[in-house]
Amino acid sequence: MDSACLIMLSDCGGAEFARDKGIPVILFPRRKGAQEVFSAEDLVIALRSYRVDFILLAGYLKLIPVELIKAYRKAIVNIHPSLLPAFGGKGYYGMKVHKAVIASGARYSGPTIHYVDEEYDTGRILAQRVVPVLAKDTAEELAARVLDEEHKLYVAVCAALCEERISWREDGVPLIQSKQDPNDYR
Repeated sequence: MDSACLIMLSDCGGAEFARDKGIPVILFPRRKGAQEVFSAEDLVIALRSYRVDFILLAGYLKLIPVELIKAYRKAIVNIHPSLLPAFGGKGYYGMKVHKAVIASGARYSGPTIHYVDEEYDTGRILAQRVVPVLAKDTAEELAARVLDEEHKLYVAVCAALCEERISWREDGVPLIQSKQDPNDYR
């Protein structure tokens, strides 16, 4: 699957990398604190013109416009640095999540990949990976281990989505089919 378009929140290293690879970049909004240069409807039109199938979020802290969610239901994916539904929702982002996990006495944390809906961190969960919380962990140490797993898990889930290897049990639990063994689901 080839990338058709990259929407960036800022003109950062990722945008430069994409441009160097010939991938069109749309900045939304153009700079921090700027008025949005596209309406949600304009953004949907732009995404459709590039035939975008999935919208992958990483570090985006605002609610996604309802118009975009309706146009791309079950196609907008986010990553969160805790085992949702724990330590999710408005205000739970970045180091705040890891500090709250440690303060709670939780023995496990880890990343969650989920579909985006109209609320913060409440969309259907696609995958999670458990990371132990060690007795002497600082928030920074835990964050580093969770981030390492986030990177691996996000890539695996995005590949499974693009290759249509995700199915659902009757109870709503996601199953990701192994690329190597089509009879193996995790």
